[in-house]
Amino acid sequence: MPRSPSVRWSREHLLIALNLYCKLPFGSFDKRNAVIKDVAVKLGRSPSSLSMKLCNFASLDPVQQARGIRGLQGASAQDRLIWSEFQTGSNELAPESETLLHDLFTNDERAEVDLSRGIGVRLVRPVRQAFPPSGPTESRSTVKVRRGQQFFRQSVLNVYGSRCCITGINVPRFLVASHIKPWSKFPAERLNPRNGLCLSSIHDAAFDDGLITLDFDCRVVLSRDLRSYFPQKALEDNFIPYDGRKIFSSEKLAEPDPAFLEYHRESIFEKRNR
Repeated sequence: MPRSPSVRWSREHLLIALNLYCKLPFGSFDKRNAVIKDVAVKLGRSPSSLSMKLCNFASLDPVQQARGIRGLQGASAQDRLIWSEFQTGSNELAPESETLLHDLFTNDERAEVDLSRGIGVRLVRPVRQAFPPSGPTESRSTVKVRRGQQFFRQSVLNVYGSRCCITGINVPRFLVASHIKPWSKFPAERLNPRNGLCLSSIHDAAFDDGLITLDFDCRVVLSRDLRSYFPQKALEDNFIPYDGRKIFSSEKLAEPDPAFLEYHRESIFEKRNR
């Protein structure tokens, strides 16, 4: 039987593949993965082709190399170029890749693409904005920010298996992709998954406010300020059992950047608790 003609990988298709690479753990780069199958169909490619491309990217990933994972060694010059561009320009390319993935499945600007390894690709509606944008320029800017936020959320939640890294809670609506270095002060790190933790809503609020932090070994530390509210059974039940416990590891084993955690301890946690 003659072999099917190969379909050239365009820049847009490579960005979509990179988007998936950032969101899916290495162990799920399987052609039978529902997400890979759904996206491959939309790209007009086979699931095997998309799966192999993700494994090609793994060969370029220093995190995977540190784990001793080599990936597939067939990465092309085009793969290497887009990988390098994505690493140095993720604030621009991450929202672009999210937009490309979005447009692959829908033209509804009110919907976002959600990846579920057990289900595949689904469309979700974000929480309604309190102050909707006015005018085309503001609207485009708002969509770009939202796409970047969706990329970050999906990347962080998926690599932690959609469970709070402190408690293990795995109800998606209760989970937040929490920034270690604040969004407002560090625009260059806004979409860096290693600047993120998957936390439940209450632990996100505590972390954001410096009531808890992580030590150099990624173990939970409770502040004096938080402890001053004890005894409160409901509050204690949410924090005391996890004091000193190491967080669940990311499925990519890319732990939060130590420098980011050091910033949080020194500039947010300790500043509040002096």
